[in-house]
Amino acid sequence: MRFLKNNIWTLTALLFLFCVVAVDPASAEAAVFTTAKKKLSDLFKNAKTVLFVIGGFGLIALAFQAIFGKVKWPWFAALAFGLAVVAAAGSIVNYATDDSKVSASADYSDSLLGGTDNGLAN
Repeated sequence: MRFLKNNIWTLTALLFLFCVVAVDPASAEAAVFTTAKKKLSDLFKNAKTVLFVIGGFGLIALAFQAIFGKVKWPWFAALAFGLAVVAAAGSIVNYATDDSKVSASADYSDSLLGGTDNGLAN
């Protein structure tokens, strides 16, 4: 009895470890990566939308300031080039992953609206 009393936490940890290892990892692994893929795809699309809105306002502000000589033109060009890279990111991902192998749910389109969605509420 003294052995159990002194080593209860060790035995509990070993039992927990055994239960975790005994679970079939293949069924859980597929669900985890499918969920992660969907979440990252949604994150990329939503972040791109926010970035385009903020970048568009910044581009207009830098254009006015560059015209009146308050800001250097290379700053304006750098922001425009950065927005172009973000806009092309969808095509680059589709090209790098061979577009025919990517499922429709993970398609990174070049537009802000995906598929047939017109952006209006139903």
